[in-house]
Amino acid sequence: MTDETTARIEHAMEIAPPVSAKRVLTTEEREEQRLIRRMQMMMTMVMNVIAQDGSLSVDEASQMIADARAATLSMFPGKELAYDLIWKPRFQRLMQDRFRFN
Repeated sequence: MTDETTARIEHAMEIAPPVSAKRVLTTEEREEQRLIRRMQMMMTMVMNVIAQDGSLSVDEASQMIADARAATLSMFPGKELAYDLIWKPRFQRLMQDRFRFN
């Protein structure tokens, strides 16, 4: 390998660190990841309760979904569209399957 080739490789490594190198997350990024994990866990629990609790009424399930939506939007203000695109269809399918809506 020539000195010029070695210099180019070293320069390229300075510009683009190896893929395996992990970037240190900022405090805000860590907090956002924590909130995302919390929201995902909450949504999973709500969906599991609705799917598995045979004694749950339609009104109770609907209230659980409304409460989960309110909690999610309090964690992520202004993200109503994201909620409506991601979680609303999942809950609608779950309610249709669970309560056999036509």
